Amino acid sequence: MKYLVVFEPTGTGRSAYSPDLPGCVSTGANCEEIERNMREAIELHLEGLRAEGYPVPEPCASSAYVETSA
Repeated sequence: MKYLVVFEPTGTGRSAYSPDLPGCVSTGANCEEIERNMREAIELHLEGLRAEGYPVPEPCASSAYVETSA
């Protein structure tokens, strides 16, 4: 499965979350670290859902850049 992950800068590095997986978040010092950390967070999140008998959400979020003249 392929989940959308949003990366954002912070005062000390980067943070990330997946809109399709509420509560699944991670942080890291740089882009490489946060991507690695988020992949692990998603895997653990999905394992936890399955272990508790909850359904695993299908990836459905998408993204786009919107250009403006402002």
